[in-house]
Amino acid sequence: MTLTDRLSASFLGALALVLVGFSTALYIVASVHLHRSVDERLDSALGTLTALVEDEADGLDWERDGRQISTGQDPGTDQVRWMVLDGRGGEIDRSRNMADPDVMREAGERRLGHRGRPWRVVTLRLKSSHPASPDRAAEMVLVTALRLDPIERELRNLALALAGISAGLWGITALVGRRLCRRALAPLTRMASSARELGVDEPGRRLPVASTGDELEELASAFNGLLDRWHEALERQARFAGDASHQLRTPLTALIGQIDVALRRDRPPEEYRRTLTRARDQSDRLRRIVEALLFLARADAEAGLPSLEPFDLISWTSEEIRRRSAEGNPAPIRWEEPLGGPILVRAHPALLAQVLDNLLDNARDHGATDAPAEVRVYREPGGVALSVEDRGRGIDPGDLPRIFEPFYRAADSRRSASGGVGLGLAVARRIARALGATLDAESRPGQGSRFTLRLPEFLPTADRPMPDPMLAGPCDAHLA
Repeated sequence: MTLTDRLSASFLGALALVLVGFSTALYIVASVHLHRSVDERLDSALGTLTALVEDEADGLDWERDGRQISTGQDPGTDQVRWMVLDGRGGEIDRSRNMADPDVMREAGERRLGHRGRPWRVVTLRLKSSHPASPDRAAEMVLVTALRLDPIERELRNLALALAGISAGLWGITALVGRRLCRRALAPLTRMASSARELGVDEPGRRLPVASTGDELEELASAFNGLLDRWHEALERQARFAGDASHQLRTPLTALIGQIDVALRRDRPPEEYRRTLTRARDQSDRLRRIVEALLFLARADAEAGLPSLEPFDLISWTSEEIRRRSAEGNPAPIRWEEPLGGPILVRAHPALLAQVLDNLLDNARDHGATDAPAEVRVYREPGGVALSVEDRGRGIDPGDLPRIFEPFYRAADSRRSASGGVGLGLAVARRIARALGATLDAESRPGQGSRFTLRLPEFLPTADRPMPDPMLAGPCDAHLA
């Protein structure tokens, strides 16, 4: 069943319930009103008849002489009939239009005459307050009646009219509603048809967006936005694969070339040692590229680590800088511990150390040789910041938005002999996201660059106490 059919069936079912409910309620209201008007007419007739009964000292007397009773003169089927009976059921008087007196002999709410016609009969029994003489009645019964078949005929006609009108409205609504439903869903049908025709060789093609101003327009816009992101992701993937193959091909070609040169003839041991050393350097560079590629290939959910621990960022930074110096890294670093007590964060020490190493390596490769990289830790509104700033040539404003893309290298970096492959900053930002932090860059050409890692500050509570010792020691397990 199509969506048009389901929507039409649901709407028509609801409309049918509304029409049936409305018609039933209207029929009930009309029936109650008509039967109430019958009772009012009969009560009014009883009041007129009661006024003709006199309670004398010797019993009840029917005072008809000299009085004209308008009720009961017209023989029409919708006119009131009446009859006066004595206490023993004998007839005292009756209306002129009473052609079927049998129905009046017994009192009842609803009775049928000898021709099967329905009657509404109302009686009133009057008793004398004095002893009755033989010529007078001690008790009288006033009976009024009205035929109900005109009312039931009106109700039957009303029921037929309501049924016909409801069926007509339902049928017209079914035809018009189905057409309107198809017309309203036509943009969705066109979108489905266009989606089936979309091919991988048409990256710029999008779904048609109808200017309806409703959810269908929003759906088409959202789906086109998804197609834009998908196309962008495919482009990034293709560009990433091309850059990765190029970066992997370069060290492999150099490695194979050096080995081939070494194997052409016998050489002294020192020459073999130099060749193996260069081969080892190329292999190490290839390993770092592969590890970085594997890390970047992981999904963000897989890159995030739940084993986060709180520690003092100031003490941790001091230990990391001392570790780099102990490992023989000659790059100068300017670091002064800030005053004011510890600054607590909750992170993964090994991954955070990888971010700091990548930022310091970037400052070493692109900073000025005579100016040390400046490392700072400080509080700022909303969290804690760890910044690394160099005094190098800076980054061109056109290159700044792309420096965190894998394998992207600015023109100045490609001309330099730093040996980077353009993965360090991409890995650093991926780690920052996994830690729930942000990594941003600021640069002014000719004055240097500053990279700022922003993390939420850890505030110990009764539920989250600070472990002892407060400092998480340096970890040597780095990514690349």
